[in-house]
Amino acid sequence: MEEVVLQFARVASLVVELAAIVVVSFGALEAFVMLLRPAFRPAIRHGARKVIWRRSAMWMLLGLEFKLAADIITTVMSPTLQDIDGLAAIAAIRTFLNYFLERDLEHSESAEAAGATN
Repeated sequence: MEEVVLQFARVASLVVELAAIVVVSFGALEAFVMLLRPAFRPAIRHGARKVIWRRSAMWMLLGLEFKLAADIITTVMSPTLQDIDGLAAIAAIRTFLNYFLERDLEHSESAEAAGATN
């Protein structure tokens, strides 16, 4: 029974890591395509680069969430010190990115609201 659980956990970990790869790759591709738009449409508004950055960061955060989930599954299967260190590093990166992204989003929303009232 234990071997069945471990095998399921390995498969689940691989599926979740694949999801992380797909999400981050899609986000990078979307950001690249969005960066090409100003070359073909010069009338793009001033804050377009910030919008692209925020969307890209949101995809990265989602990818990091999947990666963190995959690492949690892997660590539960065989908790080595190296696995725990990797898990801690990913959690720290995700927390750092999330904090600054949220702060930037709040700042841009308040700036847009202030601009709309003027």
